[in-house]
Amino acid sequence: MPPQPPEKSLDLKLARIVADPTCRDFILADAKDADMAFGLASPGLAPGGSPGTGPFRSIGEYRDSIREIVRQGLVDIMLMSASTSEQLAIEEGLFVSSHVTPAVRMNDTTDIWLAAGTGSYGREPALPFSTATISQARCGRVDPVHDSVHTDHSRGAKDHSRGANLGLFSLTLNDDAALDRAMLTAYRDFRIEAERAGFRHFLEVFFPNAIDRVPGRIAGEKPRDIARFLADHVVRCLAGVPRAGRPIFLKIPYLGPEVTEQLAAYDRSVVVGILGGGAGTTHDAFGLVADAKRHGARVALFGRKINAAEHQLAFVTILRAVADGELAAEEGVKAYHGELAKLGIRPHRVLEADLARSSTASAYGG
Repeated sequence: MPPQPPEKSLDLKLARIVADPTCRDFILADAKDADMAFGLASPGLAPGGSPGTGPFRSIGEYRDSIREIVRQGLVDIMLMSASTSEQLAIEEGLFVSSHVTPAVRMNDTTDIWLAAGTGSYGREPALPFSTATISQARCGRVDPVHDSVHTDHSRGAKDHSRGANLGLFSLTLNDDAALDRAMLTAYRDFRIEAERAGFRHFLEVFFPNAIDRVPGRIAGEKPRDIARFLADHVVRCLAGVPRAGRPIFLKIPYLGPEVTEQLAAYDRSVVVGILGGGAGTTHDAFGLVADAKRHGARVALFGRKINAAEHQLAFVTILRAVADGELAAEEGVKAYHGELAKLGIRPHRVLEADLARSSTASAYGG
């Protein structure tokens, strides 16, 4: 018999977390889906590049970093665009012998259309839109071909069972009934399609991106408590969703100790995960994981925080140690700088500056 693929660490950890929310398990995801948002700048700066003008790394180099992190095996999920997943998951079979789960961004609302230059979509109230379909995430085609295999004579055989069966669906609500109804309708339609297809998803909910620019709103008017606004919307939205259509976990900004604890305790079957947002200092990243876990979160999805690191593999190694409670956040920063010194890599900041905490953006457009 052929060897059986390894069990996915995501599934094992989720089962333990739902059974015992006090367990030490923590799920880490690398969000390498930035090509759905930033265009040329998505892969990050090339050596000597300037944030405004580049040069930037290529998509090939971006995918090389994904290959390295998956082979390292310390994250549980790799989130990608559909095109990157097709290359790495379907064509190369990168995840076949890995315990890392591939996932695809299933919608790209207008607030993440972040082209440089004259782009202004990120400053306008978000509108729903989806580029990829469930079938494309799974097999790279709009229509499933034959059973699970289609022969592409230019590239050889593709095993479509290698594709992603997990997707991210994102909501941005702006406290406007018409806009938010359209956003939630798009999520309802996706959930129904996903349930029928047996496709799993996790739900991302951003803070409002342009609440002061909603037509008819008084300038500066916004919800009094933005953390409660988001948490209450999550609870209200999922109250109408039976188990078969629910997300397997949430991806939301860290809402602070009080609201995070209340959301995590409200329904133990809803696993709370936090998003990383902007890059910030190394202590911002490690401290965010430690703080969120302390107050009930059990998942962290970091994109820019990993991609902007001086050495991504070393960064993920320490991030995993912090997430698993093996290192305190501050000690993790020191350990990371020690690893950079061993590798002969100059850090972006001196240790004292990298030990500082700052407020980093909690949305793509920040």
